[in-house]
Amino acid sequence: MYVVPPPQRSDPRSAGGSGDLRVYQNWKGSNIFFLQGRFIFGPDVRSLGLTIFLIVAPVAVFCAFVAQKLMDEFSHHLGISVMVVAVLFTVYVLLLLLLTSGRDPGIIPRNAHPPEPEGFDGGADVGAGQTPQLRLPRIKDVEVNGITVRIKYCDTCMLYRPPRCSHCSICNNCVERFDHHCPWVGQCIGMRNYRFFFMFVFSTTLLCIYVFAFCWVYIRRIMDSEETTIWKAMIKTPASIVLIVYTFISMWFVGGLTAFHLYLISTNQTTYENFRFRYDRRANPYDKGVVDNFKEIFYSSIPASKNNFRAMVPREPCLPARSVGGGFMSPNMGKAVDDIEMGRKTVWGDIGPGADLSEGNDRMNVKDGELAELSPDIRTTVEEGDRPGIHPRRSSWGRKSGSWDMSPEVLALAARVGESNRAVGSTSSSNLTTENRQT
Repeated sequence: MYVVPPPQRSDPRSAGGSGDLRVYQNWKGSNIFFLQGRFIFGPDVRSLGLTIFLIVAPVAVFCAFVAQKLMDEFSHHLGISVMVVAVLFTVYVLLLLLLTSGRDPGIIPRNAHPPEPEGFDGGADVGAGQTPQLRLPRIKDVEVNGITVRIKYCDTCMLYRPPRCSHCSICNNCVERFDHHCPWVGQCIGMRNYRFFFMFVFSTTLLCIYVFAFCWVYIRRIMDSEETTIWKAMIKTPASIVLIVYTFISMWFVGGLTAFHLYLISTNQTTYENFRFRYDRRANPYDKGVVDNFKEIFYSSIPASKNNFRAMVPREPCLPARSVGGGFMSPNMGKAVDDIEMGRKTVWGDIGPGADLSEGNDRMNVKDGELAELSPDIRTTVEEGDRPGIHPRRSSWGRKSGSWDMSPEVLALAARVGESNRAVGSTSSSNLTTENRQT
C-alpha cells in the first residue's frame, strides 16, 4: 500500500534560519534596534533628532551670546557657573531623554500559540468525525484590590492583556501600564520608562525657566550699565529676545504637560485611562492615596524587562513521527475525517454491494457499504498506490491547500480498498477465464 511520506524538515541552524538569529533580528513588532539590540526605539525614532535639536540649539545660543557676556558682568566663579549649570543641565535632560526612548517600556512577549480555553479537556471524547470548536472569550473579568476589572484578548499577541495593558498600534506591541505613545521621544510610555519620561518633561521645564530668567538678567545688566530703557537694551541683544520668546512658548507646552502628569500621578491614572474617562463613573482600583501614588512612581523598583533582545531565537521542538502500519504518522494525526483536505470536505454515504468500480466513478464497492464517496485526489492515490512501479498521478505533495497528514481512518480505508480491488480483479479474471472456456 502506498503511504504518503513525511515532509523533510531541515535544521534551521544549518539552513541559516531562525536558529542563527537573535531576538531583536526576528522581532515582530515595529521597533527599531541599535547597537545589536542594546537600544530599542519606536518606528518614529527620527523625531528624536528634532527633539534633541530643539533642546541643544537654544542652549548653544544661550551659552554663546548670553552666558559668555554674563561671565564678564559677574565675579569670576559666579560668571562661569552660569554657563556650567546650563551645560550640565542640558546633558542631564538628554540622558533622561535617552532613558525614556531607548529602553523597553514594558513590552509583553507574544505567544507563539494561542492559550488553551479554560475548562477545555483536550482528552475528552467529542465523538467520531467531530472536532470541538474552540473559541476564546474576548473579555475576562479579574479582581484588582477588591474591584472587578475587565481585560481583553489581543489577537496580535495571542494573550490576555494584564490590567492597565494596551496594544500600541504604532509600535505593534502590548505594553504594561500603557500611558501613551509619545512622538517627541519616539517610544511608548509604559511601566518601565514612565518615571524617566516625567523627569524628562519636568527637567525640560526647569531648563526653559533657567534660560528665560538669565536672558532677562542680561537685559537688566545692560540697562544698569548703560542707563538706558528696556527697549534699547533689548535691541542690543537680539539673541536674548529670541530665547525669551522661544522659552516662553516652550514653558507653556512642557510646563502644562508637567502639571497634567502631576495630576495623573496623584490620582494614579494613565493618560490612556484619563482620555477614555475610565474612572469617572466608577472607583479607581489603583488609587492608594496621593503619598502612596507618588511613592509607587518614584520610589518603587522598576521591574526587569521580560525580553532579552540579544538572546538567540529558540528553536521550536519538532515532534517525531510515529510508525503506523509500515508508514509514518504525524503527531497531529487523529483529527476528524473532515480535516483530511483543507478546504475540501469528504462526503460519506451508504452504497450497496455491486457498485461500479471503474475509473472516474466516485463510489467504490466495499463490503457492507462501509466505503463512501472520496475526493479524486485520495481515490487516485488509493487506486494507483497498489500498482507496482506506478506513482500517483496527482499527489497532495506540493499542493498549497493540502496537508500531508492522513488520519487513521483514511489509512485503514485505503487498506480495505486495496484488498477490495485485488478481490474484484481476481473475480473478474476468473469470470473471463470461465467465459472463454465455455466459448
